[in-house]
Amino acid sequence: MAKLKVGVIGTGSIAKYRHLVEYAGHHEVEIIAVCDINQARAEEVGKSFGVTKTFTDYNELLKEDLDAVSVCTPNYLHAPISIAALQAGKHVLCEKPMATSEEEANQMIEAAQKSGKTLMIGHNQRFVKSHQLAKEWIDSGKLGKVYSFRTAFGHPGPETWSAEGKDSWFFKKDEAFIGAMGDLGVHKTDLIRYILGEEIVEVAAMVETSAKKDADVDDNAVLILKTQSGIIGTLAASWSYNGTEDNSTVIYAENGVLRLEDDNEFSVVFHKKDHTKEELNLGQIQSNDEGGQDTSGVIDHFVESILTGKAPLITGEEGKKSLLVILGAIKSNETKQIVKI
Repeated sequence: MAKLKVGVIGTGSIAKYRHLVEYAGHHEVEIIAVCDINQARAEEVGKSFGVTKTFTDYNELLKEDLDAVSVCTPNYLHAPISIAALQAGKHVLCEKPMATSEEEANQMIEAAQKSGKTLMIGHNQRFVKSHQLAKEWIDSGKLGKVYSFRTAFGHPGPETWSAEGKDSWFFKKDEAFIGAMGDLGVHKTDLIRYILGEEIVEVAAMVETSAKKDADVDDNAVLILKTQSGIIGTLAASWSYNGTEDNSTVIYAENGVLRLEDDNEFSVVFHKKDHTKEELNLGQIQSNDEGGQDTSGVIDHFVESILTGKAPLITGEEGKKSLLVILGAIKSNETKQIVKI
């Protein structure tokens, strides 16, 4: 069978260390082309993956005979490039947050529907083994009624990860749209929706820029979230967790407390009501630190969705629902009101 021909638009860190690596390791994929406005970087990254076709204009890349593309650009370009790719008849895997507004998200979804092509948003937290187990346990009733949660995603900031370092687009409002809340917080809104199997209906938020002096986007955000059945909890997103990452989630339920990615040894710790505990090591969550999990699972799932014709786990509609929580948080911070989603 012919291999799936893919192109990658944007050759920064997320493409270099996640998308391209995972495409290259997939036996049913051939990387045909890469694109970046920085020609030298496109050529250098392309060469390291054995890719000879490099472009500085994504419209030129989209003229190639490709089955699918990954959109790994600054946030403000996610929607226009994804829409152009879908209209060009390509399947699209778009990094998160999928768009900078509800209107853009709707346009992406409509483009996918009209083209009949797959649109998937790269929310990799759904593929973490501890998170999938937590969902199974909640769905099965093992935890009993869920009362509350807290989830956090924080690290020292994108300058340690981004291709441009301290000059990264992540810190520029016109390119990033939002800061830590969009970079990290949207991951966790998606995760909570997925694990609990419920929509978030209200959000209250406090958002600050306190650690990155030259940034014109947020670097610390704390959200209070409420689900449709009345589960309340907190979400923290930060670029000021110096020394170590925090990528943990804790579920407080009728039958005990479930801690995910909160222990150095065990990825799942269930402290039961009877004072016994269950500990499982399901491998480390993927992180920007060394030693994270080898594969995010995102590329494997995207390729499988294309080959089988089944809708991906994170469709455009799912990506939009997670984005709407973040948009609600922005509004809450501006108005100092609880916002209904």
